[in-house]
Amino acid sequence: MGTGRTDEFRKDAVRIALTSGLTRRQVADDLGVGLSTLNKWVTAHRDTDVVSPEDRELARENEQLRRENRILKEERDILKKPPV
Repeated sequence: MGTGRTDEFRKDAVRIALTSGLTRRQVADDLGVGLSTLNKWVTAHRDTDVVSPEDRELARENEQLRRENRILKEERDILKKPPV
């Protein structure tokens, strides 16, 4: 039997899942819901206005910046290693 989450809770969960940069597993664990449940909510709300176009663009930009930051850190760590 489900816990009867409100529609507002579901929409907030979808917004977080789509814009936070966290994995869906992390979001589901943080919110105390199952991963499959969160995935169903995302699928059900994907074509709604839960996430504004501006938020989607910011999420894409954040993901790109995280990727670039990770690459730069890896390059820095390589340069820190002593020559063999």
